[in-house]
Amino acid sequence: MTQHWYVVHTKPRQEAVALEQLQRQGFAGYLPMMKVERARRGKVATATEPLFNRYCFVQLDLDRDPWGTIRSTRGVSTLVRFGSTPAAVPPQFIEALRSREADQPVKPLFQPGEVVMVTEGPLKGLEGLYHCPDGAHRALVFLEMLGKMQRIRFDLTQLKQAD
Repeated sequence: MTQHWYVVHTKPRQEAVALEQLQRQGFAGYLPMMKVERARRGKVATATEPLFNRYCFVQLDLDRDPWGTIRSTRGVSTLVRFGSTPAAVPPQFIEALRSREADQPVKPLFQPGEVVMVTEGPLKGLEGLYHCPDGAHRALVFLEMLGKMQRIRFDLTQLKQAD
């Protein structure tokens, strides 16, 4: 019995549901996750999200396992295929994802040099360049004011990625 890993395309925001349903059917599955910072309800919190939006992995033997049922599994859109053959993933790729997932740092809310917009206060609507964090819940941002770049401190909840 030769089992390989295959890519499952899921419905939007249904990666965890698809994985759980596949596992209930007896398939081995894997959903790589990453830790990210998110601003929610006026606070910055760490959240865990799928590494690949709308994708997870399933291990099966195409000759023995009833892989046709995967398409009708709750949360699943389809198996990714090349023609009529499901797309296999090398086991080294899955091993590499698993090993990196364990010691992965939290992805910060903003990266240095990223364009951000002020969402609250007297400077609402202005865009600037994110410089660096300034404590756990604040950041330094460069804004152009009076013909010069000014470094201003903001609460992280007052900033969002510019459109």
